[in-house]
Amino acid sequence: MNEILLGVDPWEQSIPALVWAADEAVRRGLVLRLVVAVPPAHDPLRYDALARRSALGIRAESSIANAEDLVRELHDGLRIATERANGVPATVLRDMAGHAALVVLGSRRPGSVAEMFSESPVIVPLTAQADCPVVVVRAPERIAVHPPTVVVGVDGSESSRAAVAFAVEEASLRAARLRAVWVWPRSVLAHDGDGEEGLAERRRLLAESVAGWAERYPDVAVSEEVLRGHPVEQLALASQESLSLVVGRRGRGGYSGMRLGSTVHGLLHRASCPVITVPLPRREYRTGGTVGRADAPGPSKGSAER
Repeated sequence: MNEILLGVDPWEQSIPALVWAADEAVRRGLVLRLVVAVPPAHDPLRYDALARRSALGIRAESSIANAEDLVRELHDGLRIATERANGVPATVLRDMAGHAALVVLGSRRPGSVAEMFSESPVIVPLTAQADCPVVVVRAPERIAVHPPTVVVGVDGSESSRAAVAFAVEEASLRAARLRAVWVWPRSVLAHDGDGEEGLAERRRLLAESVAGWAERYPDVAVSEEVLRGHPVEQLALASQESLSLVVGRRGRGGYSGMRLGSTVHGLLHRASCPVITVPLPRREYRTGGTVGRADAPGPSKGSAER
């Protein structure tokens, strides 16, 4: 897992995503692999379908060459690999994600026709299925915000513990503070657990979720907050002053690749900063070795190339 994958859009490359991926590869000491996928023709017997696919192939080659040139302008010494693959983009990137540290995708404005018919078939299933964290970058980072902050959404689940493990390492790499946020939805009807005792219980659970990480990463200042309201609304507000927003992902996407929590799905459209979705850790390789435990620190800074 010594690579960061960047999905290159042959129609409109996302410069913010490219810049984010290149900077992250430098921070982690990893190879940046630029990947463009050319989907198969819907009807390979039709001349216009074959001509369109040929034109798309030419465009893909041009896009990946332009992306590589821009990355080399940004970071001349960065190790770069390029790959053109034939296949459905979401499937190609999902298969490659099993050997990557991160997958980075760009995203246009929400609701656009191009996004509806081009990006959504990539972003949603890949975020739901990939075996590594997926980063969706819609706009340039807010690097001018001080102090630099990484926000992580916490709810006490195993997936949110995996998100905390990733987020604290990311904060360390960015020389940022970590803001751990537990969003407590307001009840329609008041009940015994909705008062001070309920608040105290959630503060306790939040503290347990981040316990131990300050000792493992003493350079990271960790703050804890319990906020009342809708999770998407509160986390989207928090994203306005954040370098990135880290959230956990439940499940593995099933057969459709669409099993994505409503909170994560909402944040992909509403967050103001890059959204990093962290999957449940894989417990074992085929050889039986334990990997990716949510209760263990992430890889050290500057992981070496194979």
